[in-house]
Amino acid sequence: MATRPYLSIGEVLTLLKDEFPDVTISKIRFLESQGLLDPERTPSGYRKFYDNDVARLREHFLPLKVIKGRLVGEPEEGGGEEAASGPTTAVASAPAGPEPLSPPRSGTSLTLQELAASCGLETGDLKDLERFGLIASRTVGGTAYYDDDSLAAAHVAAGFMKFGVEARHLRMYKTAAEREAGFFEQVVMPMLKQRNPEARRQASETLSELARLGQQLRSAMLRNALRDYLEE
Repeated sequence: MATRPYLSIGEVLTLLKDEFPDVTISKIRFLESQGLLDPERTPSGYRKFYDNDVARLREHFLPLKVIKGRLVGEPEEGGGEEAASGPTTAVASAPAGPEPLSPPRSGTSLTLQELAASCGLETGDLKDLERFGLIASRTVGGTAYYDDDSLAAAHVAAGFMKFGVEARHLRMYKTAAEREAGFFEQVVMPMLKQRNPEARRQASETLSELARLGQQLRSAMLRNALRDYLEE
């Protein structure tokens, strides 16, 4: 009988378990629910994982393995002492975090080179962030300029990159933010339909409060999910 060109979800789990001991079927299904993975299905509804699907799974789980290794002081494979001690390039610290939906503070307008100098990233890294939708520019007179939101996102991305995380791995945050924004829009839509200044003010205040609550809930859920690693 001919060998199948794809694997079942159980076979994928077995394949990845040695390389990523923390991987579970529920984690694979979560990546699919977030739109980060889209395996084909058999007529009966079973998932079919081809080589490209397995490669994408490795992309998502590898940063977690790298981060865990660095937190416990393990050198990266082939990296020697330099990799074990972490990157030596100084990266500018991220600006202090304001309320989630607070407006831009300074009207920043930076070129690509200025943004790179501000956050300590290479221009190639910033282009990757823009390619994956994490920062955005506007073009004026043939020159691309980046605002406060892009500056804040680039600083945070620079922090992630110190742990070996790449731009493509940060797409999940954009996806999650868009889902959350869509949910909040549904909550405030009845207020906006009233078309009066008071209703719009109330909608704005509600969005700010929802964003603050969402931030707190994410922090609580993250602490719970990582409890085994945080407690002594």
